[in-house]
Amino acid sequence: MKPARLPCLERAGLDGWMVRLFDDIEEHNLLWLTALAEACEAVFGDDLLDLVPSYTTLLVVFDPFRISPCEARQQLIEILDHLKPADAAASGALHELPTWYDPQTGPDLQRVAELSGLSVASVIEAHSSREYRVFALGFAPGFAFMGLLDPALNCPRLDTPRQKVPAGSVAIAGQQTAAYPMVTPGGWNLIGRTPARLFDRNRDGFSLLRVGDRVSFVPVDRATFEAQGGNTTPATGEVTK
Repeated sequence: MKPARLPCLERAGLDGWMVRLFDDIEEHNLLWLTALAEACEAVFGDDLLDLVPSYTTLLVVFDPFRISPCEARQQLIEILDHLKPADAAASGALHELPTWYDPQTGPDLQRVAELSGLSVASVIEAHSSREYRVFALGFAPGFAFMGLLDPALNCPRLDTPRQKVPAGSVAIAGQQTAAYPMVTPGGWNLIGRTPARLFDRNRDGFSLLRVGDRVSFVPVDRATFEAQGGNTTPATGEVTK
């Protein structure tokens, strides 16, 4: 349930309201945020320009030439008065991402094991045994922030980010997990790699994953990984100073 003092509305420029539903990151948040986004699409119609969800908030961007900030705020208040969480069983497509967990593609596996007090095999089991929700997209096109991790795997980001993280790298940081859609800098702990194409300019919507989707990481061996087009080029275990 939402805390008593929430939700609250915060101005976000001349054409936006930030709706804050929660203070803390919890998996059930997404059901409320999904319901809010769907209600905004239905109520605002053509007056709506964009919706930007996060773990605890929804940014609602409207056309100020069609609706005033005060009118938009009033519509949001009415939506919130009748808001109910989305149906968990019906929300979000399920994606199974084959993942090769190996020090060659996951040079931080041992670091995570040491920080968590688990064996490498137990780290893999803990990561792959959960179904994650996509809470937000950002950082890079197609980069999906997913959670929540098993608390035992809660590890800080690297002190110094790598300059180049290979595309498909599966990583964890804090309560979150993700898979890098392209070669980018990154400071998350790399524990494996998926051959899945996470961002494709020829795909409708470009990104394989969307907010609200469910994701499971399925362990595969090297042969299966390669057969599905996976890149076996080793990821460096050292970070660039």
